[in-house]
Amino acid sequence: MSRHEQMVPMKLGINGLGRIAKLSIWHHAERKFFSELFVNIGRGVGTQLEDIARFVEKDSTYGALHTFLYGCRASRVIEELNEKDGSMRINGVKTTFLRKHRNPSAIGWREHGVEVVVDASGAFVDPTATPDDPKGSVRGHLVAGAKKVIVSAPFKIKDKSREMPADAVTTVMGINDTDYNPKKHLVVSNASCTTTCLSYMVKPLLDYFGPQRILSASMTTVHAATSSQQVLDRAPKTGATDLRKNRSVFNNIILTSTGAAKALGLVIPEMKRIGFIAESVRVPVTTGSLIILVMMIQDESMRNPINREKVNGIYKQAVSHYPEGYLVYTEEQNVSADIIGLPRAAAVIEGHENHTRTSAVRIDMHHIMSAYEYMNALGETAPSASLDITQLAKPSTDAEGRALPQRILEVPVTQAVIYGWYDNELGSYTNMLGDRTVSIARML
Repeated sequence: MSRHEQMVPMKLGINGLGRIAKLSIWHHAERKFFSELFVNIGRGVGTQLEDIARFVEKDSTYGALHTFLYGCRASRVIEELNEKDGSMRINGVKTTFLRKHRNPSAIGWREHGVEVVVDASGAFVDPTATPDDPKGSVRGHLVAGAKKVIVSAPFKIKDKSREMPADAVTTVMGINDTDYNPKKHLVVSNASCTTTCLSYMVKPLLDYFGPQRILSASMTTVHAATSSQQVLDRAPKTGATDLRKNRSVFNNIILTSTGAAKALGLVIPEMKRIGFIAESVRVPVTTGSLIILVMMIQDESMRNPINREKVNGIYKQAVSHYPEGYLVYTEEQNVSADIIGLPRAAAVIEGHENHTRTSAVRIDMHHIMSAYEYMNALGETAPSASLDITQLAKPSTDAEGRALPQRILEVPVTQAVIYGWYDNELGSYTNMLGDRTVSIARML
């Protein structure tokens, strides 16, 4: 994980102590870009500061922090616990835990000299909520003294009649991080782990074929369990509409939803014009997820169609465009455990399993022309088409006006299936969140 960066006299704030917040501490304690960390929990933890230290140090998925950083012979890297001010040194980085305030506006980042905050609480994702919202708001961090806030989740605007504020932006490192304008944007969403992986699976194909040739797309993420699920079956809360998340995560494959398709349009705008369906299935593993992406691509010929070698070649070439290691191509036969902890890999393309199928789609142009003429009769604008359907689609007639057989247009279409692994916790998402955080801090 080491980046050998020089520490700068800048303090980072982290709000929350869930999975992404805890692993962000790991990332920044190893990276040592920020000279000091302030982690806001907003409540007491256990009976003493040592309880927080043990929670940060030990992890059921990744093992002990010191072992993760330095190997099996390493000793503890958490030291100098100060019960009075809630501080300790984690791998040499002073880290202070704040335990008084849950509302971002009351945390007091200004008093601690914190200018950049990562909100990993999962509670404050509406960029339109005002700082004085009684339930708290992401903008409360700005009132409390932060200059920039990075949200470790997709934005969700509660009031659907409101638009995204001009000072808010969604970015994925290496894809559209240049959309961030330091003079304009105050609140930045780091999207989600699934959107991050998906963007690295879609972008190489989109760049190669162009959006005009991508007819449709769909994806299913086979996703590891998250803290929103229940260990054992539990009765749903009042007003709950998704009853499946209350079923035991240990014992079930659980269908759920994902906003990855919508978020992808914010990161790669060209995808907004392409029909896209996104589904999610939760499975009982702690991390290590898989996206199965299906792209329908208009082909050029049935004689020499797009094949598996072509698709894999596109990804092999695309890897060189991301020297940070965000895109990885492999022809090994992986399982989900092989991806855990793999540093900074947004997507690991499983070339061994990718495959294609090409067939001719038969289009009855008479029916298309009928719809075209019907819309014209209603005075409505006919849909645009790359073909001149007024010439191609009109049914031919003989000399006596009798209709000849309808014209059938055959279009070669390739269905490409691509598999992409991602460590939805530390390896992929949290490490890329760390890169986003450091890049924003450098622009202050």
